Amino acid sequence: MTTKFKTNLYLPLAGIIFIFMVACGNKKTKTEPLSQEIIVKKEPVSFTYSEVTGIGKDSVYNRRDPSDIIKVNDTYYVYYTRMDKPVRSGYWGTIWYATSTDEGHTWKEQGMALGLGEEGAFDSHSVFTPNILAYKGKYYMYYTGVQPTPGNPNKKFEGNSTTDFTAIGVAVADSPEGPFKRPKNNVVIAHSEVSSDFDSYRVDDASLLVKDEKIWLYYKGRCIEHGKEGPKRTQMGVAMANNPEGPFKKYDHPLIEKGHEVLIWNQDGGVASLASLSKSIHWAEDGLDFNPLQENLEHIPMAPGLYRPHLQDGNTASEIPGWGICMRQSKGEAHLFRYEIKNLD
Repeated sequence: MTTKFKTNLYLPLAGIIFIFMVACGNKKTKTEPLSQEIIVKKEPVSFTYSEVTGIGKDSVYNRRDPSDIIKVNDTYYVYYTRMDKPVRSGYWGTIWYATSTDEGHTWKEQGMALGLGEEGAFDSHSVFTPNILAYKGKYYMYYTGVQPTPGNPNKKFEGNSTTDFTAIGVAVADSPEGPFKRPKNNVVIAHSEVSSDFDSYRVDDASLLVKDEKIWLYYKGRCIEHGKEGPKRTQMGVAMANNPEGPFKKYDHPLIEKGHEVLIWNQDGGVASLASLSKSIHWAEDGLDFNPLQENLEHIPMAPGLYRPHLQDGNTASEIPGWGICMRQSKGEAHLFRYEIKNLD
């Protein structure tokens, strides 16, 4: 009898307590507004283009693979590969330079910046894809070099996928106009001797950054095991040095896949990169661990160089103005072009 009484009492009481708790909970929900995450849709990065004079379309010469751009006093400098028409490939080029005083709309070609290396040197057949760094009163030009194909009886360059190795070298000048001179043993990045490494066949496209009191040299690598498919499977790596002339120590693995042409810049306290094969922009706070910011970009520039004030000696600029020089090519023809980046912020 006692047990039945307790059960009849406790069950209704428990129900009343439950209803009270739910009511209180609902009341609290109504009086305290929920925090809402506001999502702002960001416009995708886009690119606009315009022709340039002086280093644009030409009836005699082809020009390609421009460097990043620096400004010295009131003059902008760009370096690039030049070939006699109809040769379009940089594997038969030398390095020239031009100047501008109107933010890259009009240019004047000033002359050759770097010719071929001496016979037997790694760069005795061609020098191409230059880039530039102003550092502590000197100007450092990083470039790719190639020699005639080893064993070719006519000392010709075959452009094969097995023995035509490249290397990245450096030349130094006291002025952006040169003369650029090669230090002794001027190879700063050589291909890996491990065939499975991403850079075991070609190294190319140097792009510079001064970070943590070191020189960071980003570059693309091509694996010898990929053979003729190598150009479609290049990756971006980096090496670091205390001195612009090296020695450079390579980071232990590649940073970005599908990074055929290397373009990097300072952004938001980290390092951004445009990966051309994947048509995407990546970002890394530490300059190493890259993640995509924007993907599936349209009409991206080909072989772009960028005006990067932080490449200038002592310039601490943390942002880029958003313009540069790129290339366009068709059968037997290649010329330089100006582009601007929109919605980068």
